Amino acid sequence: MATKEIEYKSLDFDGDGFMINPTEWNEEVARLIAQEDDIKEMTDKHWDVVNIIRKNWEEKGMAPMVRTICQETGVRLREIYELFPLGPARGACRVAGLPKPDGCV
Repeated sequence: MATKEIEYKSLDFDGDGFMINPTEWNEEVARLIAQEDDIKEMTDKHWDVVNIIRKNWEEKGMAPMVRTICQETGVRLREIYELFPLGPARGACRVAGLPKPDGCV
């Protein structure tokens, strides 16, 4: 587990860089995680994907399937990999502040 100082508070991350407590997430945290993943700027499309992931997690307690992300945002799967080079689970869910999704290696 690693602790990072963000916005004058300590946040805990697991060994793969996923937040331990997603309720501590905010947009500034998302931007900083994105920068760690070499995402220079969070565009509207980035935020659309992140917001769908957060909404699904808040409502259902888990990340949505990638198909759901594509349907609800209108972002194609190929675009998700362009927006989040580490992919929908390792990249987008990490930026969205979720814990490591099941099945994510």
